[in-house]
Amino acid sequence: MLLAIWAAPADAARLTEFLPRVSPGDIFPGADRLGPPEGEPPLAAAYAGDRLLGHVWLTTDVTDATGYSGKPIQMLVAADTSGVIRGLRLMDHKEPIVLIGIPERRIIEPMNRLVGAAIGPIARGQERPPQVDIVSGATVTMLVMADSIVRSAVRLQRAGRLGAAAVASGGATAAAPAPAAPLPATLIPGPGEIRDWESLLGDGSVRRLHLSIGEVNEAFARSGNADAAASPELGDPDETFINLYAALVSAPTIGRSLLGDAGYEQLAARLRPGQQAILVAGEGIYSFKGSGYVRGGIFDRIELLQDGRSLRFRDRDHRRLGDIAAAGAPTLPEIALFVMPESFGLDPTAPWQLQLLVQRATGVREKAFLGFELGYRLPDQYINRPPLPAPATAVASPAEAFEGPLEEPLWQQIWRAKTWDIGITAVALLILTGIFFFQDQLVRRPALYRWVRRGFLLWTLVWLGWYANAQLSIVNVLTFSNSLLTGFNWDYFLTAPLIFILWGGVAAALIFWGRGVFCGWLCPFGALQELLATIAQALKVPQITLPWGLHERLWPIKYVIFLGLFGLSLHSVALAEQMAEVEPFKTAIILKFMREWPFTLYAVGLLLAGLFVERFFCRYLCPLGAALAIPGRMRTFEWLKRWSECGSPCQRCARECPVQSIHPEGNINPNECIYCMHCQELYRAEDRCPHNIQKRLKREKQIAMSAIPLPGGRGPKTIITRNGKPAGDAPAVAPGP
Repeated sequence: MLLAIWAAPADAARLTEFLPRVSPGDIFPGADRLGPPEGEPPLAAAYAGDRLLGHVWLTTDVTDATGYSGKPIQMLVAADTSGVIRGLRLMDHKEPIVLIGIPERRIIEPMNRLVGAAIGPIARGQERPPQVDIVSGATVTMLVMADSIVRSAVRLQRAGRLGAAAVASGGATAAAPAPAAPLPATLIPGPGEIRDWESLLGDGSVRRLHLSIGEVNEAFARSGNADAAASPELGDPDETFINLYAALVSAPTIGRSLLGDAGYEQLAARLRPGQQAILVAGEGIYSFKGSGYVRGGIFDRIELLQDGRSLRFRDRDHRRLGDIAAAGAPTLPEIALFVMPESFGLDPTAPWQLQLLVQRATGVREKAFLGFELGYRLPDQYINRPPLPAPATAVASPAEAFEGPLEEPLWQQIWRAKTWDIGITAVALLILTGIFFFQDQLVRRPALYRWVRRGFLLWTLVWLGWYANAQLSIVNVLTFSNSLLTGFNWDYFLTAPLIFILWGGVAAALIFWGRGVFCGWLCPFGALQELLATIAQALKVPQITLPWGLHERLWPIKYVIFLGLFGLSLHSVALAEQMAEVEPFKTAIILKFMREWPFTLYAVGLLLAGLFVERFFCRYLCPLGAALAIPGRMRTFEWLKRWSECGSPCQRCARECPVQSIHPEGNINPNECIYCMHCQELYRAEDRCPHNIQKRLKREKQIAMSAIPLPGGRGPKTIITRNGKPAGDAPAVAPGP
């Protein structure tokens, strides 16, 4: 797998194809010519006259750069002889959100923040990769682009193809002799000594970050955020904003000094082999815990960084301490002990950073954020460093030099960063599952049912759609189908965790309930249509009921659209994704109507039609609904109940169905049903369903008959039940039919 990344003769041809499309000065400022691609992966040298400036490469030659479309995003990257990125160019991609939706310049502008980034410290784990601003609606695309730029540069740096080694070899394939890998450094074992606060602070065993009010105000002023700068912290500029302290207490000497013997012994008994713990303490007007912190929550104002990885602490990792045991330690109002999760794997002998996130309100709900880093490096006196082995004499190729531990895959970084979003989505899916499993109990309470449904649709529209941009699309179906034909890879599906989770939930729901789970409950655009229709009906907007014959003949339109898009995708996925604009999802949900007027006019037109014909788009035009209806016919269970009178003579459910999915004969068409449960609410209603009305009238008549006194003033007559037994003198109710 790794060798395949490096060895590909076609790659050089691909780089050769792209290089003539750019002038040397465009990709590398100051360059007047580019040399031919050399080596594996191929690099092209950039020159100013006869002076070597650096090298240019194609990201897809070095690392995976598969975008949301499932196709590679081709980018040229230039770095100088010091390993500093000097230029970027987006050459080719198939990303649907960028092809039609977001202007390409809005994607490129944030990427330019990577220009000027030094790769060496990142490759050595001394610095965190620079973060690019995310454009709403193109999160996955931008993360893939930024990751492929940095990851490819780091791999080339570690392989000796960039920086001083590349200059010495002229960018050729052969690399300098590589020294044998040293044995890993470890913490010195032992009981450790007890030291006072001043000595711990003096040699770096405890690190401190001091920020004054003036320094924080000045930092916000330099950030370029005018709203944040206009709301400075009040107080003396020299007053302490925060004193933040951090220390690695899993090191015996530091732990015994700060926690005391008993506290350290308790911690050591809790830690598993290789697991670490840190102490964080603070004082000042700003709390590193935050006023919004609650038990069971997350510490959103501090983050630990090491080797390009990040960790947010949770309540389960935290224990509050009352004081610090070291002699001479100040009395601090906030002291916390954090145990590192085993999955993070903090290396105690390598540098790490504790990032403090300072927030400032810029409006009623808007906030601005700035990060300040407290760097930590464990003093050498606590570290056992084995002697370096003899250098290797063999010359390692770049491919061999590259075959070491790789960076964490991008999709894993995204999942970890979206932990809260994933948790909220999972809880919502569990709630929806409960709604469906206990639907009989819910529909017996019509008022509760209506509020539950509207509340869930509102969450689907606002949070799932407009906030999280988790709108499923026919593009997902086309991309998945194409990947099965061209080489399936889970990685690019996993880069959108909420989309992946939703598709997993929808796939499971198809077995139980069919397409209605998504169409009726989890589609943000469908929720927008229904909520608008509810408002329109409350305002007495006239509703149009199409004749059944016409309505039935309009159903196939969405299937024709789906089959057309699917057939087109077999020829060209990119073209099919452009034609998939028949879905207004991107305009109304992802881009929130902020795009060119023809697309906005189309989406608004469909919503206006839905005010008169509820869910007009869902009924007749939605290709995703058609795609889900086909496998939805294989559902295992039938949960929607019907009376024998439904359809003949009663037509009430058919008349009131929001999408006219009930045939005049009374049967429900599962291909069209959105599982809104309105027919089930009618099924249980004793004041609206004719079947239940008849049962109620019979029951009331029997109760009334049982109360009629017999001649002569005697008590009520005896009621004979169906089993032939007398019910006694007490009033009885004969069971209904």
